[in-house]
Amino acid sequence: MVAPSDSAPDQAPPADDVLWARSLHYSHSGSPGLIGVSAGTRRGETLAVTGPRGSGKTTLLRCLSGRLVPEQGEVWFDGIPVHTLGAVVRERLRRDRFAWLGPEPQLLPELKVWENVALPLLLTGSPGRAARQTACAWLDRLDIGGFARKRPAALTRAECQRVALARALVGEPAVLFADEPTAPLHRAERALLLRTLTTAARSHGITVVIATHDEETAAAADRTLALLDGRPAGTATAAAGTPRTTEDQAACSLSA
Repeated sequence: MVAPSDSAPDQAPPADDVLWARSLHYSHSGSPGLIGVSAGTRRGETLAVTGPRGSGKTTLLRCLSGRLVPEQGEVWFDGIPVHTLGAVVRERLRRDRFAWLGPEPQLLPELKVWENVALPLLLTGSPGRAARQTACAWLDRLDIGGFARKRPAALTRAECQRVALARALVGEPAVLFADEPTAPLHRAERALLLRTLTTAARSHGITVVIATHDEETAAAADRTLALLDGRPAGTATAAAGTPRTTEDQAACSLSA
């Protein structure tokens, strides 16, 4: 499959890509943020979007997740043209099928850990007992079940970030967007969070799109997509040095 380009005719997303975007353009107050970026990833796969600060990583994640609508290009999720949806429908999609993990945990200090994790379920109408059981189950899966009754102030920053990961995973989203989730952590803490994230996502078939400028974080992904000044810096590469196949190129294609 040939990587899509700006001049290519409209085409359907590849059947095995749960998330697919073609020739995305976006600008911030007239300053280019994305210029002709295309990407795709399969179910249960981890894609690392790499590049220096200001390269367009966060903008790409926001376009893929429906937080931003691209000025040009297409974003498809599971056959749904996200770029054509209205604000209310995109918000519902983000709530029901997507999750977001940023560099700051943003836990509510007045709530216990299990309550913070259960919050997304409670906000969507889950019964309190069921939400608590699900939240505690995820805390146990991430080896932080002992924190359930504590409040965020009693935890370290790294522990709070693991709680934030549990909160992101509690609804078992189809796609988890992680924007520099390991940036504020020390090396050992970064490795633990990343191992926890990728293991949990793969075991539950959750696709992960992670923005990072850290090489070790990117190396844990199945593939990487490098950006520079809002443009693709090159073709997608296999994170572990595995030669790409034609099928790999189709799953994570780029165009300038």
